[in-house]
Amino acid sequence: MRIVSLLPSATEIICELGLGDDLIGVTHECDYPPFVAALPKVTRTLIPQDASSRQIDALVRQRLETQRALYTLDLPTLERLAPELIVTQALCDVCAVAEAEVTAAACSLPGRPKVVNLEPMSLTDVFHCLRLVGEAAEVPGRAGEAIARLQCRVRVVEERSQRIAQRPRVVLLEWIDPPFCSGHWSPELVRLAGGIEMVGREGQPSRTTAWDEIRQADPEVLVIACCGFPLERTRRDLPILASYPGFADLACVRHGRVYLVDGNAYFSRPGPRLVDSLEILAHALHPDLHPLPPGQMPARQLTAAELTAKEVATV
Repeated sequence: MRIVSLLPSATEIICELGLGDDLIGVTHECDYPPFVAALPKVTRTLIPQDASSRQIDALVRQRLETQRALYTLDLPTLERLAPELIVTQALCDVCAVAEAEVTAAACSLPGRPKVVNLEPMSLTDVFHCLRLVGEAAEVPGRAGEAIARLQCRVRVVEERSQRIAQRPRVVLLEWIDPPFCSGHWSPELVRLAGGIEMVGREGQPSRTTAWDEIRQADPEVLVIACCGFPLERTRRDLPILASYPGFADLACVRHGRVYLVDGNAYFSRPGPRLVDSLEILAHALHPDLHPLPPGQMPARQLTAAELTAKEVATV
């Protein structure tokens, strides 16, 4: 089956189901598994490469007001690829090609390809997405096997966490400028990993969060997982975070428990690697209880110097 993915998490789901050889087109953001970077790109972004976090936030808000997405389809490339199945999303109004644009494009393509819309709000929903894609691609058995493997890893973490007597107060930030608390599946990951998310709510969207709300929560652990940002891009915003009133007085800062994770690769992608995200988070919260799986990169524990720097050099 000729499959096109319009979402990085969908690309990872497709590959998790052993359908990498059927994948013929991906988005400009798809980068995992590594081989997908060589596939034809069927989307473009309207976000300037050098935009600051504050500028990106303003652009997102503007697009929300006008109901226009930040990404657009490369229709000539899509027509040339002639997919039989298009996997897209209806979860975020701006972070992927608009649902209406995908539907219109599918109607104009020869053979009218099947379109699967993914809209996960929780870890369970992500597993359901694997099942939906498996059924659409006519490999339901593979989907069942993949879900069972992932659920087994989740249960291992959850069962260990049940032994924890003192769960730390946690805030998982999805954006720094302005601050956004976590949402959707991320507060659930915090709970499963053995923490208490103090600001974000399970199954609810992430939201702009007043700094005073975070300050009052006084997290014992702060995890920074900026949506769509790799580690080095997130590091550039650390001086902004450190400039907020009372930052140095937070329990997490005083005790050196501020962690940086790759939000682009993990927490902001609702696909199979959300289970990796859970394991990374569990190890950061309770390293003596939750060993890091072989080959997995730990969350980066920030030093006092990194948290107080006025400027972070880019690389």
